[in-house]
Amino acid sequence: MAFMKWSTNLSVNVAEVDSQHQHLVNFINDLSAAMKEGKGKDALAEIITGLVLYAKTHFATEEKYFDKFGYPETFSHKQEHNMFIEKVTEFKNDFDNGSQLLSVPILSFLRDWLVNHINVSDMKYSGFFNEKGLS
Repeated sequence: MAFMKWSTNLSVNVAEVDSQHQHLVNFINDLSAAMKEGKGKDALAEIITGLVLYAKTHFATEEKYFDKFGYPETFSHKQEHNMFIEKVTEFKNDFDNGSQLLSVPILSFLRDWLVNHINVSDMKYSGFFNEKGLS
């Protein structure tokens, strides 16, 4: 059973962004599965690295559209992105140097942050992007 499920309730009605959100959900599920299966540190580190890199790619996509369309909440939204990258990078660095184990609370943070970010912050741009012809 997946740790996190994608649902249409998480759709921002922009296909490219929804697809990327689904990939982020998959990274979280891959991390959960690897932890349950007792995968080694290298396998877990690879998934975390992939999550960080993909999150940066995804955030760059959203921010490209913010800049292109003059999204009024660009600054605060970019701050949320930066805080997430900092936090997950901190998890990764602590894991890499052995001072932090991956745990259910970290998985819960990732899931909860993503769901809250999509449902609150990303939903704010959904209609704005749609009005600009992005769907």
